[in-house]
Amino acid sequence: MRRTRPLAALTMAAVTEEQVEAVRALVAAIPPRAVSTYGDLAAAAGLPSPRIVGWIMRTDSADLPWHRVVPASGRPAPGLRARQLARLREEGVRIVDDRIDMRAHRLPRS
Repeated sequence: MRRTRPLAALTMAAVTEEQVEAVRALVAAIPPRAVSTYGDLAAAAGLPSPRIVGWIMRTDSADLPWHRVVPASGRPAPGLRARQLARLREEGVRIVDDRIDMRAHRLPRS
């Protein structure tokens, strides 16, 4: 018998407009040559999960410096890797083996 996830695990937590705007403001404030993680942004915006930041970025980030938001590992997602790393390199972000130098470029946690 195949095990399935409960429906609640498949839906996104309720997100308020204020939380969306908080994430947008935080992302907009990331300066060139710097990056922030999904987890750091979630904590700063009072969100329970970095995945919510990812969801917001996927649905509402066209006018934001999306390329400055990265996983804590410093390795961008495969689907965006080439484009994201190219943009970060243009800004002067140090990248080694497709991994961002997080010690040098990660913003201090809020």
